Amino acid sequence: MVKLLKYMRPFTPLIFLIISLMAAMAVTELYLPIILADMINNGMMTGNTGYIVGKGAFMLVIAIAGSGFSIMGAFISARVAMGFGRDVRNEIFTRVSSYSLSEFDKIGAASLITRTTNDVTQVQTALVMMLRFMVYSPIMCVGGIVMALSVDTGLSMILLVMLPVMLMIIIAVAKYVMPLFKEIQKFVDTLNLILRENLTGVRVIRAFNRQQYEEERFDDANRDLMALAVKVNKIMAFMHPLVLLLMNGTAIAIIWFGGVRISEGDLLLGDMVAFLQYAMLIMFSIIMVTMMFIMIPRAQVSAVRINEALELTNTIPDSGTVVTTVKDGSVEFRNVTFRYSGAEQPALRNISFTAGAGETTAIIGGTGSGKTTLLKLIPRFYDVESGQVLVDGLDVKEQPVETLRKKLSVVSQSQVLFSKTVEENIGYGCETATKEEITEAAKTAQADSFISEMEEGYQSEVARDGANLSGGQRQRLCAARALARKTEIYIFDDSFSALDFKTDAALRSALEKDMAGRTKIIVAQRISTIMDADRIIVLNDGEITGIGTHRELLATCEIYGEIARSQLSEEELL
Repeated sequence: MVKLLKYMRPFTPLIFLIISLMAAMAVTELYLPIILADMINNGMMTGNTGYIVGKGAFMLVIAIAGSGFSIMGAFISARVAMGFGRDVRNEIFTRVSSYSLSEFDKIGAASLITRTTNDVTQVQTALVMMLRFMVYSPIMCVGGIVMALSVDTGLSMILLVMLPVMLMIIIAVAKYVMPLFKEIQKFVDTLNLILRENLTGVRVIRAFNRQQYEEERFDDANRDLMALAVKVNKIMAFMHPLVLLLMNGTAIAIIWFGGVRISEGDLLLGDMVAFLQYAMLIMFSIIMVTMMFIMIPRAQVSAVRINEALELTNTIPDSGTVVTTVKDGSVEFRNVTFRYSGAEQPALRNISFTAGAGETTAIIGGTGSGKTTLLKLIPRFYDVESGQVLVDGLDVKEQPVETLRKKLSVVSQSQVLFSKTVEENIGYGCETATKEEITEAAKTAQADSFISEMEEGYQSEVARDGANLSGGQRQRLCAARALARKTEIYIFDDSFSALDFKTDAALRSALEKDMAGRTKIIVAQRISTIMDADRIIVLNDGEITGIGTHRELLATCEIYGEIARSQLSEEELL
């Protein structure tokens, strides 16, 4: 929690204003019993109606002022807490946006979303309580004790007995309940995890007919959370009437002994009423402070999770150096070895090849051979363990990340589309793209035909994750988005798998025609997609087993020959 307080600095003037308002509110509430005592002693006891009306009106003014301070304090506290939440969420989003894929792998996208929303809300709620009662309650408690002693020291002995008893009960309950609140937060995380898995994996669950199993799994987690929450609430429910019993017992004791002192002429009725009110204010302030500290553990768990996201070290630091390179569009791997974090074996070993400027380089291999991993090293989504990856003849580590990625257009395996129009999705990577350039890119990607058939054409809305489009349409839109950038290097990661052979051939022909002179690196499973490439790289178990043209590999690479013969006839091979 303390680490997050730095985000409160912009609100320092407002915080001082809240402190002033809460202090003023406390003073008005401490002043009201004195006025009431005076009105009883000098008005009601003497039958002076004018005095009663005058003091009553004065009490009303003070009460209205106190209410005004309370409303203003609550409003400004809420604004400060919401502003704090806004700034923390912005900071998390900014930090996360700069992280490499390694950091995403450590925490997970779903957990980062929870930390940005639910956890920040938990801290906000605790912060509102702290701003309102951290100053108000101590002033009320200390001020109430001082004022009570000033009214009558004899009755103060009751408080000396009852307050320690009350504090002991509250501390004992809080000490027992605080760890349980931390456990509740963990159970909430578990429940959220199961819920996310069920929602994102609903197709797999239904395909394997595991609905009953997942329902039982969710029910178990839900029952665990409910059982712990019920346990905590039982304790809190027990504490509430116990505290009320103490407060009412204190009130009875004050009235009893105060009545005795009044009958003996040692105490005035108004003073006893004032003392009673101060006793209630003291006990109420103690309860409020206790409730605030019970809320803090839940916020503390959330604060730890927020700090984990903010303090995660970026394993791919940006060099930040402006470099001048010859933009020839070449890509070179020099003895590259790469290992995922925590993996026992490298995903890639001793990878060396050059994708010449303006050439088409294809990569093929079995599942898990490292094709996608290799492509992720070019935009520097990950850093190599050893060796070098060069773009335009310069190591990617020596180039600013932004500069490097401006040279690349990437079409990944997963077709990621945004809840925007078709035009906005295609122009996403190039803000300056004109409508003509977007249409041209769509035509090259063989997407213009189905876009034109949509009701609103390029202004048609794309649903979340492209749910209103087929797999092939999503792939073509993603290809059009990459082509609209007009960069030096184009990377296609198995991006034509959902296309039929006719559309695939038309797209490759359009790429050769419209993207002439630009470097293209293509990962594909179809031999027909890559057989005309200038260079084909065959990967197997993270190592290169062959490099050459289609004909050369048929003669020299057994793995390539097996793949080719499994897909094409002898006539098609040639």
